[in-house]
Amino acid sequence: MIPPAGNTARQAPAPVTMAAALNQALADSLAADDRVVVFGEDVGRLGGVFRITDGLAGKFGEHRVFDTPIAESGIVGTAIGMAMNGLVPVVEMQFDAFAYPAFEQVTSHLAKLRNRTRGRVALPVVIRIPFGGGIGGVEHHSDSSEAYYTHTPGLRVVTPGTPADAYLLLREAIRCPDPVVFLEPKRRYWSKETAVLTPEGPPIDRAVVRRAGSDVTLIAYGGMVATALEAAEAAVEEDWDVEVIDLRSLSPFDDQTLTESVSRTGRAVLVHEAAGFAGYGAEVAARLTEQCFHYLEAPILRVTGFDIPYPPPKLEQFHLPNVDRILDAIARLQWEDGGA
Repeated sequence: MIPPAGNTARQAPAPVTMAAALNQALADSLAADDRVVVFGEDVGRLGGVFRITDGLAGKFGEHRVFDTPIAESGIVGTAIGMAMNGLVPVVEMQFDAFAYPAFEQVTSHLAKLRNRTRGRVALPVVIRIPFGGGIGGVEHHSDSSEAYYTHTPGLRVVTPGTPADAYLLLREAIRCPDPVVFLEPKRRYWSKETAVLTPEGPPIDRAVVRRAGSDVTLIAYGGMVATALEAAEAAVEEDWDVEVIDLRSLSPFDDQTLTESVSRTGRAVLVHEAAGFAGYGAEVAARLTEQCFHYLEAPILRVTGFDIPYPPPKLEQFHLPNVDRILDAIARLQWEDGGA
C-alpha cells in the first residue's frame, strides 16, 4: 500500500528497495501536482513489467495513470503534445532497447523544441527507461543505451545508484522544465538500503562522493555504483584507498566534482556496462585528461562491457564489469611509491 504523500520524509530510516523508492516518488509527484500523468505499456492495471507503478492507477485513477498501445514512438509523441499543452508526462519504456522506436521523436522533437522556440515552449517530459544487464536477460532486454542520449543536446540524462537517490532524482526530474531521460538500473530494483526518502538533497546535475579515498578515483553510475563500492572495500586488503564517485547526472556532466577528486588522487578508473568503444566513459576520460593532465600519475583506464551484442544469460557474468576486473585495472595504475 502506498503511504500518504509527503510522510516519507518524516519517517525513521527503514530498509527500502529501489523499486519501492521509485514507486513512492511517482506517488508523491502525482499527489503534489495535478498536471503529472504517468503512462506506458502495462503501467496501469498491471503496474509495469517490473511493478514500479504498482497501485498508482487504483490510487490516482486511470485518467492519470494509464496503459498505452505497444507503440513507443506514439507514447513519446503523445507526451510531447501533452507537455506543450501544460501537462507533465512521465512515460515508461518497458526495456532499454524497446525505446529505440521512439528515438526519432526523442532526438528530433523532444530534445530540440525548447531551443527551436527560443525557450517559449518548455517540455517537462520524463522518459523512464529500465537499462543495463545483470538480470539474466538477453539482447533487447539488457542494453546500456546512455551514450545515444548523452550525445543529444537538449536532453538531461540521469541515473540513480541507490534507492534514496532513485527517489530524489525522480522527484527532481519530474519538477525539471527540461526533458529528462531517467535510466533505471534494473539489476538494482530489488536492492535494499536503509534510508529516508526525501526530495531534498544534491541538485539533479551534481555527482556525489559515495566513498572518500586518496589513492585513486573510481567513477561509476547506475548499476555499477554498488559494484564500484564493493571493489573499493576489497581494495583495502591491497592497501589501496579508493574514492568512489557516483555520477548521477550523465548530462550535464559535473566537471567540478570529478576534477577536484582526480586532481587530488592523480589516478582514475571509469566503470560502465556499455561497450567500451565510443562509450560514455570515453568522453569522461577525455574531459578529465584535458582538465587534470598535469595532475595525472597514470593514464585514465576504463572497465566496460565488451564490444559485442549483449551475450546469452549464461555468459553475462563474463561480459559485465566485476570486482576482479576493477581491481585489475587499479593494479595497472602502477604506484610510483611501490603501492602496486
